[in-house]
Amino acid sequence: MKHELYLSLGSNLGNRIGYLQQALDAIYERIGDTLLVAPLYETPAWGFSGEPFLNTCVKVATILTPAQVLRQLLTIEQLFGRKRNQSAQGYQSRTIDIDILLYDDEIILDTDLTVPHPKMLHRKFVLVPLTAIAGEKAHPISHKTIRELAATTNDTSDIHELKEHLTNPMERSPFLHYKYIAIEGNIGSGKTTLSTMIAEDFNAKLILEQFSDNPFLPKFYEEPDRYGLQLEMSFLLERYQQMSGQLTQTDLFKEFVVSDYDIFKSLIFSQINLDEDDFMLYRKFFYTLYSQIIKPDVYVFLYQNTDRLLENIKKRGRDYEQNISPNYLKKIHSGYLDFIQKNVNINSLIIDVTELDFVKYPSDYNLIIDQIRAHKSIIKK
Repeated sequence: MKHELYLSLGSNLGNRIGYLQQALDAIYERIGDTLLVAPLYETPAWGFSGEPFLNTCVKVATILTPAQVLRQLLTIEQLFGRKRNQSAQGYQSRTIDIDILLYDDEIILDTDLTVPHPKMLHRKFVLVPLTAIAGEKAHPISHKTIRELAATTNDTSDIHELKEHLTNPMERSPFLHYKYIAIEGNIGSGKTTLSTMIAEDFNAKLILEQFSDNPFLPKFYEEPDRYGLQLEMSFLLERYQQMSGQLTQTDLFKEFVVSDYDIFKSLIFSQINLDEDDFMLYRKFFYTLYSQIIKPDVYVFLYQNTDRLLENIKKRGRDYEQNISPNYLKKIHSGYLDFIQKNVNINSLIIDVTELDFVKYPSDYNLIIDQIRAHKSIIKK
């Protein structure tokens, strides 16, 4: 279950906008989805003599408890050199300051945490940015809206909005911390379609497997024993040449790389398609090339049951695929699962898309994106 969390962020030392942006990115990474980000406001130092502050507020959807949120916030502050000193007298300048304002409509009175924040009603630098993203939300204790509280606060400090603004990491990309994503799956699982959609929607460099002109593929489906080794060796060399070239070429205008295959699929298919002697020879050659290839940050496997795969294969109408047997698809599926289970050092994510149509229904597509994003949140904490 996701909870509605509101946070206040402030900074009055060094590169204030830079610190706030990095803190916002860290909140997205460690705590949850940053649904709304308020404008930046500058105010005088409150309660002490110091440089003016930049302040903002953010609405977050999180699965964490209030205590877990607090621990993550303290960690983020420490990353920026902030050390909360309970014995210090009065307020101090700081690179970053993050406070929990509201958590759902809960009222929390613990030793380490009070929610709603007990001083938010008397701080214009909190109420004004909070009004920008939650003006009609009711305060759990006063029951007045945030807009009403901002209009009647006894804080008379000067405050003005900046033209500059922070970038919401969710709008930038749900794949902020991935440089390379591999989308894999069985024949007909939709990996190419999904990879293409992600690349177009999130400004990624797209690498698609180039095999449509492989002369051995139609022959292999007709005579697998005769053409198996030629097919697998040609696939491996094509994949290696493409990956080694594409992954080392930096595209300054793209956020990350997404591919519709990982080169390890060569070993999965060859183990199915080759006899034991040919496979042992192939395997040695494979690992020589595999060791030189950049590995994906996350390996997404799209699972579909055999009946759905056969429907998709029939629908896309490639002549040389129409005689693929259910048993062959099951062998490929087992090969992928065996690879995922044995290679625990690879960051793998299995997504069941059997009942999804991510081309026709945006909600299904967003569900897949959310699963990849949530997986990122889990592994990064």
